[in-house]
Amino acid sequence: MYQPAKPGKETFGLIIGTRAYFNFELAIDVRKTLISELTKAGYGYVLLDENETVTAGAMETVEDGKKCAELFRKHRDEIDGIIVSLPNFGFEIGIINAISRAELNVPVLVQACDDENDKVDLDHRRDSFCGKISVCNNLYQYGIPFTDTTLHTYSINSPLMMQDVNRFAAICRVVKKLTHCRVGQIGTRPLGFNTCRASEKLLQASGITVVPVDLSEILYNAERVADDDPKLIEKMAAIRGYATVPEAYDDKVKTQAKFGVAVENWIEANEVDCVAMQCWDSLEVNYGCAACVTMSMLGEKGIPCACETDLAGAVAMYALHLASELAPALADWNNNFAEDREKCVVTHCGNFPKSFIRNEIKLGPLGVLGRTLGKVRTFGAVYGKCTEGEFTYFRISTDDTLGCIKAYLGKGEMTNDPYGMDGCIAVTKVPNLQGLMKFICKNGFEHHVAMVRTDVVEILREAIETYLGWDLYVHE
Repeated sequence: MYQPAKPGKETFGLIIGTRAYFNFELAIDVRKTLISELTKAGYGYVLLDENETVTAGAMETVEDGKKCAELFRKHRDEIDGIIVSLPNFGFEIGIINAISRAELNVPVLVQACDDENDKVDLDHRRDSFCGKISVCNNLYQYGIPFTDTTLHTYSINSPLMMQDVNRFAAICRVVKKLTHCRVGQIGTRPLGFNTCRASEKLLQASGITVVPVDLSEILYNAERVADDDPKLIEKMAAIRGYATVPEAYDDKVKTQAKFGVAVENWIEANEVDCVAMQCWDSLEVNYGCAACVTMSMLGEKGIPCACETDLAGAVAMYALHLASELAPALADWNNNFAEDREKCVVTHCGNFPKSFIRNEIKLGPLGVLGRTLGKVRTFGAVYGKCTEGEFTYFRISTDDTLGCIKAYLGKGEMTNDPYGMDGCIAVTKVPNLQGLMKFICKNGFEHHVAMVRTDVVEILREAIETYLGWDLYVHE
């Protein structure tokens, strides 16, 4: 049985376990409930038909496992993860054969159902509490990584079931798409930004491909965009609708829009998922605008963009986007906040997506470069002060000395404290901020950090520690 997922939703291989000593009618009820809940949520699923095993499609024997594995292999391209549900003790032999023989190498979720204290006779008892331990032991023996549910067991009708499925779907999304990520590198790393160095080979070892293009190619294509090009006209209108454009800079919108069209055309042609861009100062000197609003608007479209050709930063942003399905931002850990040692200011010249700022935004010249190159040539920065709310921060770094990808992860709060600085600004509060800064400095991390406006710490933690195998520090 195969039920396609709705657009943007994941598809799961389903395994319903059972064991001959137990009433398999319990498995039939769980199967119906799980299918119903997945369908309502828009998820797709692949599982044996009811007539393919003697237990109405539930899994028990080696032969059951072989049938299931064959079915899963036929839908290899559709299946993002496997959900194992144990209505009763389950027989690990059928389950482990299904997963190991299918060789899908996707995340696995193991769920088991509660017994009820007044239903523990031979017709109604489940023993799933014990059976789950046996299934997980087999997965461990076979070297198959898996994800546990919030509680060891709970009713299939519990709200926890779909909460865990939704969390698992995000984990699957991160693992699948991050390990097939194509990160665009537009331009070389700017001189003076050694901190943004990254190893393409270490990224590639995790399935992340760098797709480079010389900035001159983008600028040449931008200059070739005709004034009557429908894409240009649409882009100019989109920019004016996205942020307030001061009257003094209105004639710069066309220059900015042509650059945006050229970048988006290249992204589409090269199937790029996220971008690291040489945002200064060649673009301003040789073309005459800032990259910020283009990067900000791409972030709103689900294509995160990192400044200063920060490849690892772009990957961290993409991971946050996959985990949250929201627009992330890249910022500098930039300023102390008076003498409050748990607060600091994060900022960038002006690349935050509008939905990240959650406030009114306007366009203007770059602050720092505007003083040396002139305000007209540096127009295109986003100005906005982030509103209060929770956020997750995340950073990866390719460590050539250790030969690994390392990362740190944590969460904090943005505050409404005023701060008189131009560009994109957020005043943040992070528990034990001083300890985090010591960790960042001592372990050679970059000054950039990726952020998203929700809590996805446990999603990324599970994806990284269980499936990606990167060296992760979670700040508490």
